[in-house]
Amino acid sequence: MNTFESARNAGNQLKEKMEQTTESLATEKQLVEQIVSGRARIQAELAKVIVGQKEVIEELLIALFAGGHCLITGAPGLAKTLLVKSLARIFHLKFQRIQFTPDLMPADITGTEILQELSGGRTMTFVPGPVFANMILADEINRTPPKTQAALLEAMQEHQVTTAGVRHALPEPFFVLATQNPIEMEGTYPLPEAQLDRFMFNVVINYLPEEEEVAVVAQTTARNAEPITPLFTGEDVLRFHETVRKVPIAEDLVRFAVRLAAMSRPHQDGAPEFVNQWVSWGAGLRAGQYLVLGAKVRALLHDRAHVTLEDIQALARPTLRHRILLNYRAEAEGVTVENVVERLLDVVKGSKGKIFR
Repeated sequence: MNTFESARNAGNQLKEKMEQTTESLATEKQLVEQIVSGRARIQAELAKVIVGQKEVIEELLIALFAGGHCLITGAPGLAKTLLVKSLARIFHLKFQRIQFTPDLMPADITGTEILQELSGGRTMTFVPGPVFANMILADEINRTPPKTQAALLEAMQEHQVTTAGVRHALPEPFFVLATQNPIEMEGTYPLPEAQLDRFMFNVVINYLPEEEEVAVVAQTTARNAEPITPLFTGEDVLRFHETVRKVPIAEDLVRFAVRLAAMSRPHQDGAPEFVNQWVSWGAGLRAGQYLVLGAKVRALLHDRAHVTLEDIQALARPTLRHRILLNYRAEAEGVTVENVVERLLDVVKGSKGKIFR
């Protein structure tokens, strides 16, 4: 091959690479526009069946776009199931609700092998359980024994289940949204810290203000709700996961997220005195990871191409409230996890000069 042909081939390869780069950038831009415009469209669809709860909806959307699982805490009758089911419909995802009870067995979730009579003889066939869906609502997860809770742990972390030594991959995307009832705690099995840490957020649903509650009662007793229109697909969600991770974030903001989680650990270097007094266990490495990842999603949802300090501060509560374990002294003094998180935010903001270096 002569010099001219080599130069021409190199030029063609460069041109092809540039075209691919241009096409990739155009695709990324389109996906970002989908996320930005999708927020208003999703809220419009959810408004057909859900009144208020804008903060809750945003936190669930952030977890969905980031690929994380959520723990939802709220009293009965606050539309937790309806909200999750409506989100699954909007994103055209297969939805399954699992009611956790004290007698629920691991095989009731993951599936089991049964003996089947086929033309070639008898054979063991795996029958998938309800966990083989895109969006799982694990209702009242703290009402089932630890053995059954652990069966869900592998599914959440590895996106697979193992039965009779054989691994079965779960469909993608895969999300677990587990609910806990804050009342009637007798006879429950609190989730261990290791499993709580698998949840990206702990989303708290509170009672609605009076005006919004009036609107709910009037709406639900007057007519049937309008049907939810699917806006996205599971493939769209998977592409959103990749796009979100490409959002730029300054190293100083990453340092802020890491320091916020680190300061929640008692008896460590730099831990505030109130943490040493009130906290028995603090947030781990995943807290910093989820703070940054969630902040990237929030930035896109708010039509920004970069992360700000406000994004991380806004997600501190849902990210940390289930990762900080208070001691008896805090309970005796009426201190809540929210109180600790608020003071941590103040301390970290106050040590700005040490962090942003």
